[in-house]
Amino acid sequence: MRIAVCAPSTPITREDAARVHALAASEFPDVELLVHEQCFAEEGHFAGSDAQRTAALVECANDPAIDAIWFARGGYGACRVAEDALAAMDHAAQDKVFLGYSDAGYLLGGLYRARIGRPVHGPMLADIRREGGEEAIRRALGWLTGAGQAHVEPSLAREKHPVVAFNLMTLAMLAGTPLMPGLAGHVVMVEEVSEYLYAVDRLFFHLTAHLGGIAGLRLGRVSAVPENDRPFGASADEIARHWCQRHAIAYLGEADIGHDAANTIVPFGQASAR
Repeated sequence: MRIAVCAPSTPITREDAARVHALAASEFPDVELLVHEQCFAEEGHFAGSDAQRTAALVECANDPAIDAIWFARGGYGACRVAEDALAAMDHAAQDKVFLGYSDAGYLLGGLYRARIGRPVHGPMLADIRREGGEEAIRRALGWLTGAGQAHVEPSLAREKHPVVAFNLMTLAMLAGTPLMPGLAGHVVMVEEVSEYLYAVDRLFFHLTAHLGGIAGLRLGRVSAVPENDRPFGASADEIARHWCQRHAIAYLGEADIGHDAANTIVPFGQASAR
């Protein structure tokens, strides 16, 4: 299996790539991991200019010899290139898995809306930096090479509705844009990191107003919450329940996703397609 890595948001280091190459060579000998040179480019916050990031993504997506696109890292930047990149993708992109999470959700959402390839929420190469990061890499490569249900979010085994998973901030920012997919009838999973609880509440206020007709919402981990100068007075779970109730959305409980090494795999769409 040939997996191309590109960085539509922020860069990785050559050390990141070397560690993942070593793990893949040792444990996944049938994988050829092709890390695009663009992943190491730097222009301000980003992994190269918008034009560089767009070109690398399109090059990988349109290469018929590539089986999957693995996003290198989140951060911020994918929204700046997503529309142009999607418009330039050809028939070769239709056969590919696109794997990532966090800021990569802009691309996953746009791909899903445009019905290009198979968008999948799951660990990225840069997760090798996290505590327990090798397990995250094994989970991603294991799923990509055919391990199937062994690495997916547990509720998918019994889910009858199509499913998507996003970072909460990313999905809230997608709402109302040309990249936002139609999610009526879907179970929507969201997670968040490094946001004050009042900001989580504000994001749910905005997002749930755009989720009419969904089959339900699951909340992943809301982690690394900064300490405000006064307690917010509600947990992340209580916030999600509140806004779901306000908009008559079924609250379905927890999802095993988050900005950590335990982040599980969520292929977008129908169970039969997963």
